[in-house]
Amino acid sequence: MQGHCLCGAVRLSFEPKQPELHACHCEMCRRWTGSAFVEIDAKPGSLTYEGPVKSFASSDWAERAWCDTCGSTLWYRLTLPGHDHYSIAAGLVDDAGGLELTKEIYIDVKPAGYSFAGEHELKTKAEVEAMFASFPEGAKE
Repeated sequence: MQGHCLCGAVRLSFEPKQPELHACHCEMCRRWTGSAFVEIDAKPGSLTYEGPVKSFASSDWAERAWCDTCGSTLWYRLTLPGHDHYSIAAGLVDDAGGLELTKEIYIDVKPAGYSFAGEHELKTKAEVEAMFASFPEGAKE
């Protein structure tokens, strides 16, 4: 898949880990994107990019990146040792790559007005954070 930011200064290419979309409703993602963060997980080692990328360590285990020219959301990356996990903003890819939504996380903290159609996996804040807490240093996903 190939994509680019709003101004075109950042261009990227990656292979999806799975042919699916995910949505995160956590407070950080909502503040970062202005809504839910809808993303495509990249296959480890497949992401390449060029352009003015900036990032911010938003938690003990992750950082968020954006285009330094136009501010477009680019990706969420796990920074835990031994991980190569990038969640690419689906809006960077035309028609979100034609993929369907298969999972929503932090479902119990999403605003009441946010609703996605269709049947898919739902995970609560506690379920997601327990998953992160279960990764020993250097463990693989």
